[in-house]
Amino acid sequence: MNKRTLLIYQLVTKDALRRQTLECLRVLDLSDGYIAAGFVRNLVWDHLHNKLIPTPLNDVDVIYFDLDETNTDKYKDYQQTLKIMMPEVNWQVRNQALMHSQNGDLPYKNSLDAMGYWPEKETAVAIRKLASGELECIAAFGFESLFNLQLTHNPKREKAVFTQRVKAKGWLKQWPKLTITQ
Repeated sequence: MNKRTLLIYQLVTKDALRRQTLECLRVLDLSDGYIAAGFVRNLVWDHLHNKLIPTPLNDVDVIYFDLDETNTDKYKDYQQTLKIMMPEVNWQVRNQALMHSQNGDLPYKNSLDAMGYWPEKETAVAIRKLASGELECIAAFGFESLFNLQLTHNPKREKAVFTQRVKAKGWLKQWPKLTITQ
């Protein structure tokens, strides 16, 4: 385990909300299921900005990958189950096996591959709690740019989408040490 992954585990373990949401996901036991995006990204950026209180999460993005799922609305059932478990959380659940058609891409191979198409590279990070109780963290582009406080456009997506997201989400105001890189 590298020191960046270890730090992510330590930060998540110190955060009661994140521990609880990871446990809910573990109980749900989704195929290739992770909590992704701002869940890890924001926590790392908060740490690197020396914030004592974590930035509130707008939502908790759950991704999973199930090629055998025939009901295209099944994610709503998972979302509702999670909402019952933790009603205070705005759960957003999506089967990445189906997202390629919405995004105009070739089919994805798994959750990690799907994250490789997200607009910014630093968002393509996810974590889950395994049945053993251990944490597992993955990143489609590695962890270096995340820990270097960079915002990097993924060339698999339109630059305008990246630019719009950076502006709309207010990341540069929330975390002023961030830099936009190519």
